[in-house]
Amino acid sequence: MAQKSLNNSQKNLLLNSAIGFLGVLLFILIVALATRLLYPRIISERATQDPALISNIIQLEVLNGAGVPGLATQYTSSLRQFGFDVVETGNFDHFNVTSSMVISRSGHMENARRVARAIGISEQQILREESPDFYLDVTLVIGSDYESLNL
Repeated sequence: MAQKSLNNSQKNLLLNSAIGFLGVLLFILIVALATRLLYPRIISERATQDPALISNIIQLEVLNGAGVPGLATQYTSSLRQFGFDVVETGNFDHFNVTSSMVISRSGHMENARRVARAIGISEQQILREESPDFYLDVTLVIGSDYESLNL
């Protein structure tokens, strides 16, 4: 009989512990709900117009189309000094690009024009090639006329 009352007291202790834990959990959830109702989250939305204090940063990729070793890396530091965000460098598909070109990837031709003006590439050398696979604005392909660029 003593064994049976000991088992019952252990079961009651376990049941009381579970009820206490669930009570504390319920209290925390009620406090969280009340806090959310009193202090709602701030909704952050992107501005429809560019703010005056933040400049429009152009992310670009620099590709070596002339075949000169290290050319894309060399021009990357100069482009960063101009304020462009160079996110990737590498080699173009082939190395017989005669004149440098700017390719608009995002569809915003003004970004491509800004890059071309800063570097000294004519508007005839600006191409438009939109793709959802690209997460950058502009691709700069440096050709064999790299010595005539403004970098």
